[in-house]
Amino acid sequence: MAVIKLSTRRIEKVWGRRDLSPWFPDVPKGGEKVGEIWYEMPDGRDAELLIKYLFTSEKLSVQVHPTDADARAAGYKRGKEEAWLILAVEEGATVGLGTVRPLSAEDLRAAALDGSIEELIDWKRVTPGQFIYSPAGTVHAIGPGVTLVEVQQNVDLTYRLYDYGRPRELHLDEGVAAATAEPYEIVDRSREAAPGRRILCEGGKFVAERIVPARSQRIIPEDGQPVWITMLAGAARNDEVAAEAGEVLFVDGPTILETPEGTDLLLAYSGGTAAKGLLG
Repeated sequence: MAVIKLSTRRIEKVWGRRDLSPWFPDVPKGGEKVGEIWYEMPDGRDAELLIKYLFTSEKLSVQVHPTDADARAAGYKRGKEEAWLILAVEEGATVGLGTVRPLSAEDLRAAALDGSIEELIDWKRVTPGQFIYSPAGTVHAIGPGVTLVEVQQNVDLTYRLYDYGRPRELHLDEGVAAATAEPYEIVDRSREAAPGRRILCEGGKFVAERIVPARSQRIIPEDGQPVWITMLAGAARNDEVAAEAGEVLFVDGPTILETPEGTDLLLAYSGGTAAKGLLG
């Protein structure tokens, strides 16, 4: 099949939420808080990318992810770069990205141990619709009151530097070694590739695009470069599959999707350059 619907898995997190609407049904009263919803291949096969929704009510740990080279040296298939599309925020919501000044490895370790790292993270206000790319090695966190979609290299590999006293494992040696503890500026490098097609990021480990499709949208992935389609709003269907908001499609061959007015799609695929012939 050229297009399949991915399976969803709810991940409980101490920093998650029970109110997931309007994206998903709320967690029943007394249920554990959900922090993430993962979209996975139904047959369990490994894939280059992973799509998640995140829902925060508390700060995530201060953390860092390794590069491909560092991850492979530790026995993993790939490192982890990620990007966030902010869907909704509570007033004053922030993400931590980079540090307010450059920190040596010794300074970073000391700050993680004494808790001062929380004040050294550069907490930045975020707004709905904002897109943020976080390269491997960037010291980062996400604050409370944020709902976002994350695109990432597919590996469950996070080094926690600091966790606000929660009884969870830290990874100081690995995290300090992987970290680039310096200021990081959020730069909007998006561009309009065609009417209804905005390239959100390129030049890293993957490309992300936001698409307001035509009523009948042809998608033509390049050979060996499948496309993940996150349904932000609206619907998409053909003879093989039907999807609505909150679902993700995986497309690995030419396909035509019927998309009613009001459909809003987030597309992602591996590689550093936007595919010119992706949309037919």
